[in-house]
Amino acid sequence: MKRNFKLGLLVLSAVFSGSALAQDLTGTWQSIYDKTGSPKAIIEISQEGNGSYTGKIVKITPRPGYTPQKTCNDCPAPYTNQPILGMEILKGLKHVDGTNNYERGRVIDPLAGKLYNAKVKLNATGKRLTLRAYMGVSTLGRNQTWIRLD
Repeated sequence: MKRNFKLGLLVLSAVFSGSALAQDLTGTWQSIYDKTGSPKAIIEISQEGNGSYTGKIVKITPRPGYTPQKTCNDCPAPYTNQPILGMEILKGLKHVDGTNNYERGRVIDPLAGKLYNAKVKLNATGKRLTLRAYMGVSTLGRNQTWIRLD
């Protein structure tokens, strides 16, 4: 009986440590355009010293028939006229303890020049995330899927 209990604790420990690893948001992600399903950009997410997460565009994915915009022309300060390649588009995400959720972030759409509230849900495997961008109420926002590349 005692042996089975120890084995059960070992299995539970392995399961929970695996899900803790799945909560790591850092890495390289391919964003997918929600309206067409085509790849949009490659974003690198890193953790800041204060524990929040930041994402910047490291590559714009070429799409047939699309000429990428070079700068963030209609964006509010401090993004105005900033090059889109290398731009920090995601800031301030904080991990919600005990979950695969991140909240209280801000995301900018450099093509539309709009700044949104952001939250992220990482799937259980850590290979896919859903970014929810919204103004005011989360239910009035849009989702975008990102797929882990590394």
